[in-house]
Formats: sequence, C-alpha cells, structure tokens
Amino acid sequence: MSITFAQLLDQYWSAQKWEVNLLITCNLLGGLLLGCLVGYERWSNGRAAGMRTYGLVSMASAGVISMIGYSGFWYGGGHPDIMHGDMTRVAQGVLTGVGFLGAGMIMKEGMSISGLTSAASVWMSSVIGILVGVGFYLSAIAVTVLCILCMRALNWMENMLPRRFGLFVTMTVKQDHRWTVEQLCLDLRALGVIVHEESIALNVGKETTEWSFLVSALNKHHLINVVDLSHDFITLEQIETFSIQPARN
Repeated sequence: MSITFAQLLDQYWSAQKWEVNLLITCNLLGGLLLGCLVGYERWSNGRAAGMRTYGLVSMASAGVISMIGYSGFWYGGGHPDIMHGDMTRVAQGVLTGVGFLGAGMIMKEGMSISGLTSAASVWMSSVIGILVGVGFYLSAIAVTVLCILCMRALNWMENMLPRRFGLFVTMTVKQDHRWTVEQLCLDLRALGVIVHEESIALNVGKETTEWSFLVSALNKHHLINVVDLSHDFITLEQIETFSIQPARN
C-alpha cells in the first residue's frame, strides 16, 4: 500500500506524537537534573566524576526506558502491533553497561582502594534515570535525596565511630638483620601499631629484603598518620629505607 509524503509526515508529527515527545523530553530533563544533584556531591568532594558524568548517565537511562515504554509510536506508529520492547531486558542492559563505567572509577594502589563510593553512586544514578523514565517521579526524587544523604551523613558518621586506621608500610632491611615476624610485631607494637601478619609480603634480594605489610593503631580511637609514624620508624636502626601510605577502601 502506497503512502503519500503528507500522510507519512502526519504520522511522525501528529499531535499525539508531539505529546509523547514532550513527555520524553521532560523525562530527559528530570533525569539530567537529578543526576546532576548526585554528581554535585561527588564533585564538591574533589572526585573525578562530577555533575556531567552523573547527569549524562541518568539522562541516558531515562531516555532509553522512556523510548521502550512508547514502542507503539516507533517509526511513526505504523506498526503498533509488532513494536513491543521488553523493558526488563533494557533496564538490565543499562545497569550492566553503567557497571562497566563504574569499574573504571575504582583505583587500587598497594593496599589502598578508592573510587568505590563513586562507582556505586554512578550506578545509582542510572537507577534514578530508570525511575524517571517509567514515571515514578516521586521515587526518583526520594532515591536522589537518600543517595546524597547516604554519602554525606554516613561519611560523617563513619568518621565519628571508633575504628582502626590503617597504613600500608614498605621498608627494606639489610640481610645481616635476621628480622623475624615476631620481632617485627614486637618492635612496631612499641610504636603503638599492630602488624597484620596475614598482609606481610617479602621481596628478597642479595643485599636487602623488602617487607610490605599493613598496620593499624592499637587504640580504635587513636588516629595514626604518615608523619608521626615516619618519625617513629626513623628510630629503628635496622631499617634502611621505608615508605608509608594510607590504606583506604
């Protein structure tokens, strides 16, 4: 059956199509706004991913889910009976794809792991976009607020609660110093730190041996820092060189 250009144009630019496009555009703007709010929290804390990343992820998720919800209007709505999208599979694809994006934010250096919260929150921004796309606007706003409160309030709470602060130590000693694990633990315990024996790794050379291990404060309420522990390490004569860095995760 032939169709004129005027009829084809009417299919793509009818009043009903305008309404659908306007609603999808509103969903896109809503996803962008809510994603940017979450991204601002990360950006204000100096993280690599900021408002643009979160806003784009949330807006893209909202756009994809909105498009699937109006599959009957695809290609001008000329074949509404055969155009049916599976929203669950699309949502699964969106969440999986954003998961790979979040994996790129996770950085590991020694015993220090950073970026886990940013990775989790950018994945959450895709959930916000999906909620906007299916029309659960109040739930999307609630998730946005809860996400920001979680990153703000729980971070403050974690800093207030007692915990053991960890540092990752790498040091070299001469081979003539027959340092044992027991002696290492005793010497460092006198400095106010505990050696986690399961984290000890050795790199043995002809003249020196490199020790790598994780330490934490004896007292959960005591904050050990790199500078103070470095001053204490200098007093240990058997150590040739050493490096200390925070062990975050």
